[in-house]
Amino acid sequence: MRIGLIGTGRIGAFHAGTLAALPAVDRLVLHDALEQQARELAGKLGADWTGGLDGLLGSGLDGVVIAAPTAVHDTLVRAAATAGVPVFCEKPIAVGLGATRALLADLAGSGVPLQVGFQRRFDAGYTALREAVAAGDLGRLHTVRACTADPAPPPAGYLALSGGIFRDCAVHDFDSVRWVTGREVVEVSATGADRGDPAFAAAGDVDTAVTVLTLDDGTLVSCTATRYNGAGYDVRMEVAGSRSTLATGYDERAPLRTTTGAVSSAAPYDGFLSRFHDAYVAEMAAFTEVAAGLRPSPCTGGDALAALLIAEAADRSLRTGRPVRVEG
Repeated sequence: MRIGLIGTGRIGAFHAGTLAALPAVDRLVLHDALEQQARELAGKLGADWTGGLDGLLGSGLDGVVIAAPTAVHDTLVRAAATAGVPVFCEKPIAVGLGATRALLADLAGSGVPLQVGFQRRFDAGYTALREAVAAGDLGRLHTVRACTADPAPPPAGYLALSGGIFRDCAVHDFDSVRWVTGREVVEVSATGADRGDPAFAAAGDVDTAVTVLTLDDGTLVSCTATRYNGAGYDVRMEVAGSRSTLATGYDERAPLRTTTGAVSSAAPYDGFLSRFHDAYVAEMAAFTEVAAGLRPSPCTGGDALAALLIAEAADRSLRTGRPVRVEG
């Protein structure tokens, strides 16, 4: 397969290394607005590079991975679809709800598959939760608890462009809740705190948030998110039912201590790339199968829209102090 990759920053470079090592990928072609960055990475990986987007999309690609800045995601997805190239795009696929809906409307009927980057769907622990729920092993679900905690806040310049903690951070939990439980979120109630860097308030954001979701079967979900978890990167989920409870994220590198003195000697996760390394690799392998027509997209544009709608409802709830119904 000949796979293109657009964007060679941190996550793009990681994806490029993964793709270059996959047996299904015969040739990798890199493109970035920062041409020298793409050329240097191509040299390290033994990949090709090109300075022109049209040349990249017209070079007989079997698929393209978009890891460029968020502001150009929808433009690049449209360009790939117009060229008839299967596309993987990191979330979000567009900036804002209106732009997301417009993009999906433009893609409808194109026949070009789109896979969106929600990597937790490929994590072994989250997969085990989903399988246990689907098999009925936990009984009737009553409570789900999800946690995403960054060890340190992103740069102030990023905050202003991120869309806020619900759209940028907690949206991964929102997607995971839908995927693990197989249910839809019907109502959201959210609150937040801003006790850290003044940059959060300047961006109209909060540094810590708690969201309560009500699923369409009445199951209650709590999602916590923070930018100030100094112990390390912490992502967990617990699913509790009438028969049993199952959790993921409590491995030897989870940044947790207990009052009984049980402390892991392993270094805690420092970020999402170390915590979800294997999931990212599996995600890229899945995309090569999508591009080859061997499987449908495991995370569609509709899934991305559903998670964004929950994030939008959470943001409105935070600002109004009231529960918000999730739009259809």
